[in-house]
Amino acid sequence: MKLFTVPNLMTLGNLLCGCFGIVFVFQGELTYASYLIFIAGILDFLDGFVARLLKQHSAIGKELDSLADMATFGVLPAFIVAKLISDTMHKGSILSDFVSSSIVSQISFHSLSYIAFILALFSALRLAKFNVDTRQSDSFIGVPTPANAFVVASFPLILEFNANYEFIIHNNLFLIGYTLVMSFLLVSEIPLFALKFKNFSWVDNKIKYIFIILSVILLVVLQFLGIPLVIFLYIILSLINKSAPVPKGE
Repeated sequence: MKLFTVPNLMTLGNLLCGCFGIVFVFQGELTYASYLIFIAGILDFLDGFVARLLKQHSAIGKELDSLADMATFGVLPAFIVAKLISDTMHKGSILSDFVSSSIVSQISFHSLSYIAFILALFSALRLAKFNVDTRQSDSFIGVPTPANAFVVASFPLILEFNANYEFIIHNNLFLIGYTLVMSFLLVSEIPLFALKFKNFSWVDNKIKYIFIILSVILLVVLQFLGIPLVIFLYIILSLINKSAPVPKGE
């Protein structure tokens, strides 16, 4: 039984990104934590691709992948949202009148911020469901955990590079609302297409090509602000896609 295969090492890299990302959250470096989520996303894609290429699929690899995804795409995003909620609350605190907001935010998490960890709970349910749900071989049922993680990762980057939208990201009604809605979507029965190509014909993959083209346009034009819109587009196109397969047993 081989543990240190190339795909498994990539998966461990994914997990390491999640661990380092949590450390960065506690240090108040949310942008670095966000970058690590995207790096982990690349590794998460490559480990499966390399496993198929090298024919190194294994039961251990599957379990390891879920554990890594839980840390990086479940726990880390919850910490980021919790930190954003906490920072927003501390900005209006009496203590912030005497101590810089950056220092205040590192002292503790505000009690309201713990709501964000609902994301971690539902991410765990989502990953467990995916592991035993045979309907999700060619498509997804519910929003995948990386999709949620990418949206959350965009929040600190939007604050860093699109300051005009701070009034949205530093709004706890938005952050808590996002947490509750996305938690529902993670475990929902909504069928979503997967970017898997059995062939490259336009007829069979029209919705996927449309999604890729529109996503590139959104990301080029809007940069980090386009990331949440890409995920929203993904959900909308899946819902209106009449040719999307309806999983058996629903």
